[in-house]
Amino acid sequence: MAYSRGLDNRARSALFIYDLNANKSTQVTSGYYADAQPAFSTDGKYLFFTTSRTFNPVYSDMDNTFVYPNSTNIAVTTLTKDTSSLMPVKNDASEVKEDQEGSKEDDKDQKNKKDDDKGSKTTIEFDSMESRVELLDVPPGNYSSLNATNGKLVFVKFPNSGAEPGSSAALHYYDFKKQEVKMIMDGVSNYDLSANGEKLLVMKKGQLAVVSAEEKQKIDKTVPIKDMSMSVVPKEEWKQIFSDVWRFERDFFYDPNMHGVDWDLMKERYGTLVEQASTRTDVNIIIGDLIAELNASHTYNGGGSTERSRRMNVGYLGANFTVEKGAFRISRILTGADWDAEVKSPLAKPGLNIAEGDYILAINGTPVDTEQPISAALQGMADQAVQLSVSKTTNLKDAKQVVVKPLSSEARLRHLGWIENNRKRVDEATNGRVGYIYVRSTGIDGQNELIRQFYAQMDKEGLIIDERFNSGGQIPDRFIELLDREPLAFWAVRDGNDWAWPPAGNFGAKVMLINGFSGSGGDAFPDYFRKRDLGPLIGTRTWGGLIGISGTPALIDNGNVTVPTFRMYDPSGEWFKEGHGVDPDIKVVEDFESLAKGRDAQLEAGIEEVLKRMKNSFKPPQRPPYENRN
Repeated sequence: MAYSRGLDNRARSALFIYDLNANKSTQVTSGYYADAQPAFSTDGKYLFFTTSRTFNPVYSDMDNTFVYPNSTNIAVTTLTKDTSSLMPVKNDASEVKEDQEGSKEDDKDQKNKKDDDKGSKTTIEFDSMESRVELLDVPPGNYSSLNATNGKLVFVKFPNSGAEPGSSAALHYYDFKKQEVKMIMDGVSNYDLSANGEKLLVMKKGQLAVVSAEEKQKIDKTVPIKDMSMSVVPKEEWKQIFSDVWRFERDFFYDPNMHGVDWDLMKERYGTLVEQASTRTDVNIIIGDLIAELNASHTYNGGGSTERSRRMNVGYLGANFTVEKGAFRISRILTGADWDAEVKSPLAKPGLNIAEGDYILAINGTPVDTEQPISAALQGMADQAVQLSVSKTTNLKDAKQVVVKPLSSEARLRHLGWIENNRKRVDEATNGRVGYIYVRSTGIDGQNELIRQFYAQMDKEGLIIDERFNSGGQIPDRFIELLDREPLAFWAVRDGNDWAWPPAGNFGAKVMLINGFSGSGGDAFPDYFRKRDLGPLIGTRTWGGLIGISGTPALIDNGNVTVPTFRMYDPSGEWFKEGHGVDPDIKVVEDFESLAKGRDAQLEAGIEEVLKRMKNSFKPPQRPPYENRN
């Protein structure tokens, strides 16, 4: 049996072969590269696998950083030293074949057939096995699900990193004889190979079909599963679901001692409650209480065979309204910064000439009922063309008709407005010397916010990093790396200002705003900020949840549960304060009364502190006098 696993160097993985008879595992690649997904050939002579050995850097448009995507190759090694290469050098000479019966070529084919029919025992020579590795003539990319069949290697190719949005996975094969890649079918990421290697069970757009392992296959007939039925006894299934959850936690929780909880007792205590459950929602509540006994963050559950009510969307106009004179009056049209083109109020579209103070009297010809929120008149109208009757007065006869497309949500628009208001306050209070950056999470959305706002303000003398309400995501070491760049050199140029190096960095004073609504990656972000001594933390202590999750099998009815599999501790050997969080250096409690009046006490404290620290922060050096180098 061949398999792969990670090594002490977590960036790499190696292949292993386990001998079932000898009960012995042998490492067959060194782990110098990331080797994975091994698959034996049907004749037992070759081992195929994926390996990341192509290095083509992609450079950032923002600075001089780089990444190495689409690095995976498909490789093959022979199991014995005398086995011929799958990619022999082809002789370009023309061969003269014998016409008579019993030619040498026929004799060779017959001999090979007899050898294959013998079913001889597979032999593996582990010595120098990695040195026999060759890369198949397959362009580097993202590959998975290798399976060898007669004269071919079948695999899934996923879109390359950076591919056009909407690109999909596709099923391919590599032809050993022709040494070329052919597509079997696009839009396929899941498949299974039949025992004889001739047919493939593929899933495409939710449909199952059987196709040949040949080029340009199409789905003519699908596997008839729509009439399949299954009898389920809910209470019996719930018992299985509960037992699976209990075992997942027992086997994968980062602490084998289960935080000191008697896990067998918990199975008995909460398992008894499953007998009393009336719905799948009851089971989720029981499971939630079970895993809560672990007293760990990131213990979530949900889904499964639960009933959901039909929901109708609501359209939003991106504005605040008041009711005046029996009509809805636009009190404010929501905006972000002038440069924020990501989302805008439908009422702000150029040419509509809708202004604050105007009235919206009718929607699609129906007068708006002010006894209900204006959203009631926009149910089911998100992202659709809607006609508004807009007037300077409350008289419908004075109204003009405009067509807009309501938003499905105003959340991002209002968020951008909040960010811009904070940035303006910082800009005004510091005479433009300090920048403001809000990081909403440590996921991709927060990463994008950090990059978007940092590069626009990295020339400021100081920065306020606001991570309040940070919902977490990734572990934010790269976030800190961006903020922690120090000057290495300056470059004198003939025209323009001298260059600092690294070219994208802020070397000035920094502070960070935190609060109790920041957690997970939002705990790690200020923790790392402090460890790198980037500046003080201002506000209130964070949530305190850094026992993380890394994926768990789905439950039988597609329900889900998380298992915390890793926990952070410091280089000093102390656990992160789970359930407590990161304490501020300067405690400033939220003042909701002043916040309602437009004054943010924590932001004001951040402004005051960063101005203090700027007095002693880094100042760029003066260019030295030019040398006479004659």
